[in-house]
Amino acid sequence: MTKTISGFSKFTKQEKINWLAKAFFVDADEAIRVLKKYWNEDERLQQLHDEFIENTISNFYLPYGVAPNFVINGEEYVIPMAVEESSVVAAASLVAKFWSSRGGFKSKVLSTTKIGQVHFMFDGDFSELKSYFEIIKPKLLEATEEITKNMRKRGGGILDIELRDKTDKLKNYCQLHVSFETKDSMGANFINSCLEAIAKTFRKEGIEIVMSILSNYIPDCLVRAEVSCKVEDLGENAEEFAQKFCQAVQIANVEPHRAVTHNKGIMNGIDAVVLATGNDFRAVEAGAHAYASKDGNYKSLTNCEINDGIFRFWIKIPLALGTVGGLTGLHPLAKLSLELLQKPTAKELMQIVAVAGLAQNFAALRALVTTGIQEGHMKMHLQNILNQLGATENEKQQLIQYFKKRPVTHNAVVEEFGKIRVQ
Repeated sequence: MTKTISGFSKFTKQEKINWLAKAFFVDADEAIRVLKKYWNEDERLQQLHDEFIENTISNFYLPYGVAPNFVINGEEYVIPMAVEESSVVAAASLVAKFWSSRGGFKSKVLSTTKIGQVHFMFDGDFSELKSYFEIIKPKLLEATEEITKNMRKRGGGILDIELRDKTDKLKNYCQLHVSFETKDSMGANFINSCLEAIAKTFRKEGIEIVMSILSNYIPDCLVRAEVSCKVEDLGENAEEFAQKFCQAVQIANVEPHRAVTHNKGIMNGIDAVVLATGNDFRAVEAGAHAYASKDGNYKSLTNCEINDGIFRFWIKIPLALGTVGGLTGLHPLAKLSLELLQKPTAKELMQIVAVAGLAQNFAALRALVTTGIQEGHMKMHLQNILNQLGATENEKQQLIQYFKKRPVTHNAVVEEFGKIRVQ
């Protein structure tokens, strides 16, 4: 059977599955069974999921968990997380509890400006282009009035349009750099629609429009979150712990190999909440990592200091999030997540998400400078290994008890599991 096909998108879901099963799987019936097993029994809900993307054949589930005991700016939160990594929710929950008795998390939105650009080529005198821009700029804004009308009613819209000369980077390359305020929506479709209207109006002889698109690099859409307490309140061996913790952050600020893994840990917490609330985790990831490189070297997104006996740990990160529009209003669990978070505004969600990232980083660094990362991670991973081995509930309890005071490795678990099965 050929594995090249035309008109696939026009097939029914069942026809798509049948073709895939026959063309790519040894056991076609088993492949079909697995795909159908994850269909939602509620046909209306399944149809909703089918229409999110093209060529839907099933649903791919992630665990949906919650991390309780977060105190942010004096308010109590239970934070929803959609994530497959075993230790993320547990770590966030432990850190939330730890800081809840030490003043909780403080968070503040610093700015909310988003960016879009019209990229074009111009082979001519830039001063003439600048004169043309100054004349036509009011018309560029006029061209978006119908698009921005509702957003302007909510206090958002286009903040400014700038002409930028980029010919030092690429021959003949210039751009219109447009700044936006999108209030409680992430605003991607809004921004792109505005940019295309601006580009259409800006066209003239000598200007070759290449593309019009929003940017996921948003260094002026920033939020800051922090925790602080007296060093002595950090617990056992507080002085040594605080020093090593700060050194770990300092290392991530000077060593890119460490910084990448350090920031990945931050994103474990951030992505989980972004996913759970129906936001775009890929845009958030791209923007965060670009921000980590803004000074020319890839660095930590968090910082730490000890001054006058006070330990302070904070994060500053760009986050473009929405609480209206997109999947936030369509996906039932995304809507539920936002209700669980007390129906936050986009600014409030930025603060919550930044806190989740900071909490995750605190958990990882605390483990790294004390017991090491593997002890806690492998304890959590034990359940996954036991499930892979097909352990019964009784066997799971025996093995969990056995490994309470022993290091968990895959080989060790398999070996002990074999001994129990032989008995």
